[in-house]
Amino acid sequence: MPLKLFMSLMICLSFAFSALAQDTIVKWQKVDFSKKILTKSELSKVAEFDLPLLRGLVFGKRGRIFVERSIQTYLEKQSWYKPNKSFANKVLTANERKNIDLIREAEAKIHNEVRPGDLRFWIKKDIPDDKILAYTSAEWSILIAEFEAIHGKTFSEEWLQKYFGERYWYKPNQNYSNAVLSEIERKNLEKFIARRNESRKIEISFGDMDKFQDVLLKEELLKGLNLNELRLIRNEVFARRGKRFSAVGDRQSFEWQDWYKPLKDQTKVKLNPTEEANVKLIQSVESRIREKLSTEVLGEDAVTGLFAEDLRILRNEIFAKRGQVFKDPKLQKYFSSQPWYVQNPDFKIEMLTEVELKNITIIKNEEELAISKFVLVEG
Repeated sequence: MPLKLFMSLMICLSFAFSALAQDTIVKWQKVDFSKKILTKSELSKVAEFDLPLLRGLVFGKRGRIFVERSIQTYLEKQSWYKPNKSFANKVLTANERKNIDLIREAEAKIHNEVRPGDLRFWIKKDIPDDKILAYTSAEWSILIAEFEAIHGKTFSEEWLQKYFGERYWYKPNQNYSNAVLSEIERKNLEKFIARRNESRKIEISFGDMDKFQDVLLKEELLKGLNLNELRLIRNEVFARRGKRFSAVGDRQSFEWQDWYKPLKDQTKVKLNPTEEANVKLIQSVESRIREKLSTEVLGEDAVTGLFAEDLRILRNEIFAKRGQVFKDPKLQKYFSSQPWYVQNPDFKIEMLTEVELKNITIIKNEEELAISKFVLVEG
């Protein structure tokens, strides 16, 4: 069952059992969770549909406002609840965090599928195939990033870093290294990436370029890949020969891979003729996609399902193609690293064609929708 459908059913069930839930949860309302630590025995007696409400109580006593409608609706009915728009996880005590961990672990055990926030409880266990279901693009992105977030990785993608920064369990580690990932974690991560790619129905994806070091790519194999994915597999060709990337986003794409070993002497990074041909093919496909942004109005489904960060880059590609100099230093750094980008200090919005303006609007609309998807995931 798709996660969103499952979540919707759970919300309906939560409302259906709301009266019962209030009766069974009421005894916990007087508990000081900063002093008392719940026991697994106590949690085993809490009904499945009450666990999210119990978690809501711990946070609610600190004024947190929930996106999850069933929890927020329940809290708003309580006379003691004082919503605090300035709530931050730093106000939680060690005991409160321990209680939330215990509740989240109990929730994770009864989930039919692995959900955002659950991966902490799978660090030492192989994730069965039937625990990986159909997710939205944002959920795929969160889950795949979560494998490293639980060890403190910081992310170059602003929306991902913001998302994990709002999780009570996240502790950024500036010295994070992908070496901390165990063999089990790597296998689970690879399984999630593979399942995501299967759901996209694409022929090849990031991680597959070892199969094309001595085999020429065919253009039909690149069908369905967006600009971000094409850039990733193009960079992978170089990464497999030991290239070190200066852009943080590019570097982080490869750091967790066992096979990635950047050479100390970068002058020794050499592609063979087959690899050079494959890179040229990928670049030509990328170029044609960019050309279409100026000459063809995007269809309704052309950008549906792309990640928010991909859409932001795609939208700004239209401006970058005209040479706009970006005020956002991250955007400027990204486009400055692209071989096709040439700055034009005289750029004006009037230089954009009607088609380009329409495509900017289409992408912007989908971008706003994509960003709204991840805020529904509490994790």
